[in-house]
Amino acid sequence: MQQAYNDFGAWIRRRFPFRVQKISVDAGFSCPNRDGKISRGGCTFCDNHTFNPSYCNSCKSITEQLGEGKAFFARKYPDMKYLAYFQAYSNTYAPVPRLKQLYEEALSDEDVVGIVIGTRPDCLSPEILDYLEELNRRTFVIVELGVESANDETLLLVNRGHTFADSVNAIEAVHRRGILVGVHIILGLPGEDREEILRQASVISSLPLDILKLHQLQIIKGTCMARQYSEAPFHLFSVEEYIELIGEYLPLLRKDIVLERFLSQSPGEMLLAPKWGLKNHEFVHLLNKYLEKNNICQGSKVV
Repeated sequence: MQQAYNDFGAWIRRRFPFRVQKISVDAGFSCPNRDGKISRGGCTFCDNHTFNPSYCNSCKSITEQLGEGKAFFARKYPDMKYLAYFQAYSNTYAPVPRLKQLYEEALSDEDVVGIVIGTRPDCLSPEILDYLEELNRRTFVIVELGVESANDETLLLVNRGHTFADSVNAIEAVHRRGILVGVHIILGLPGEDREEILRQASVISSLPLDILKLHQLQIIKGTCMARQYSEAPFHLFSVEEYIELIGEYLPLLRKDIVLERFLSQSPGEMLLAPKWGLKNHEFVHLLNKYLEKNNICQGSKVV
């Protein structure tokens, strides 16, 4: 049976003649929503330690982090090539000369064939976009934007520090430069029910993005949201509810949008709720079975 959605793994294999893996690096960036430029404390749901692998440490150079990441993956795939993934915090939040120094160090590794840059919609100045456009002419580049929600009330509630209009402007600006743009959305943020989430699917789909990352809301110990949740619990999706939601969400997305992921897996010792107990491949298996059983496919309801 044909895949029910435009899968990132299949898409990236068509882009390169060899196997490619992302390696996360922590370049020591901060965030304007933490250092006081916009706010302090960051987003209410955020703790960057939930997605940084052990070798990803800003105390080490980019070269050292890439070396350790390559050693980890090369045990199984010795001929692997890599995308340097600048993931932690806001990875365009620095002057252009500093960005050049860090990105070029990563790209100087003979096994690195491209770069993925995670950042915020409000951290892309014209000067930075000029540099990224030039970089894109000579290597593979994805700019990954944390949008999280298309609802301004939600963005304010979670202390995101930008509006959805900021996200739209950033997505369009990156797209105009001919650079692949990825978007990250959290499903199930406080105040957003099924109807609101599905309304946003059509809005997101109308934007000129190339890649979409979805994941369920998770409550991480020690965050502001964890305190809010303990004081006044709100609904979190069960596995079954979330799979059904994805089954309604996918048909509202354009067929050409690449779906990179549906699930986030925070370390068990950091996760307060929901505790699904599923690895990513186990969840994807359940999701694919549900989509096949119900004859659901991406883009079937886009008008």
